[in-house]
Amino acid sequence: MSIALKQVFNKDKTFRPKRKFEPGTQRFELHKRAQASLNSGVDLKAAVQLPSGEDQNDWVAVHVVDFFNRINLIYGTICEFCTERTCPVMSGGPKYEYRWQDDLKYKKPTALPAPQYMNLLMDWIEVQINNEDIFPTCVGKSYVHFEIFSTQTNLLRFLLKRSTSRLYIVTLLI
Repeated sequence: MSIALKQVFNKDKTFRPKRKFEPGTQRFELHKRAQASLNSGVDLKAAVQLPSGEDQNDWVAVHVVDFFNRINLIYGTICEFCTERTCPVMSGGPKYEYRWQDDLKYKKPTALPAPQYMNLLMDWIEVQINNEDIFPTCVGKSYVHFEIFSTQTNLLRFLLKRSTSRLYIVTLLI
């Protein structure tokens, strides 16, 4: 296996294995339905509409996890081109610079190289997705409806804004 390929599958890197849904569960069936609609070339608006009779929170959770997996795959393929030397700041173009803040190490917004920012971001998102209170995986376990739905929506918005801006710029450079 090539060195670059080994780095892509290194668990210490940003790229992580996909989170899978348990076969036979309702969420697995929702995931299959989402994949089929997205792969069929249909209108995206129609593809993400809530199927009749399905729980809105489950549907949103499936799409958040799927989006996270797709961002991981994209970033995993381009991360060798975005190093601390080539991407010294996490930015969304010349007008926007993203700074990292958390409750652990970075108490104040801190400018970081893009690879370090992306590692922290993907770690944080993975913790949110693996939190059973936000994304329950047990069939029959309900969501705390409004608060959790808001968290999922905000997580998707956060993923979309933070992840794709730097990925898009790096993709243009390749």
